[in-house]
Amino acid sequence: QVQLVESGGGLVQAGDSLTVSCAASGLSFSTYTVGWFRQAPGQEREFVAAIRRGGGGTYYADSVKGRFTISRDSAKITVYLQMKNLKPEDTAVYYCAAGRGIILSSLFSDRQYDYWGQGTQVTVSS
Repeated sequence: QVQLVESGGGLVQAGDSLTVSCAASGLSFSTYTVGWFRQAPGQEREFVAAIRRGGGGTYYADSVKGRFTISRDSAKITVYLQMKNLKPEDTAVYYCAAGRGIILSSLFSDRQYDYWGQGTQVTVSS
């Protein structure tokens, strides 16, 4: 059974950096794509970044490109989201998600992911 557990969220100031982690079990990065999504109060969940199964190609939302970096450690079965130059608008609950067989054009859709973590809160103060 696939399980995802996020950690590392917290309260930071604008301009700070923070790394959140997603510890996975029951899956292999050779077959599962892992994505990060976020949801702010009163807003819909939105795509942040993804790292594709196999070769590990990375993809980002325009709003975080150049500031966030997604990576993975196959030995630890953990995916990281390194966030730099954080802005108040980055405040949200961050979720990691995993799915099999996700084609490139569907990476950004939360409907393509089968398994979700419980989320970790990131709050950026101005």
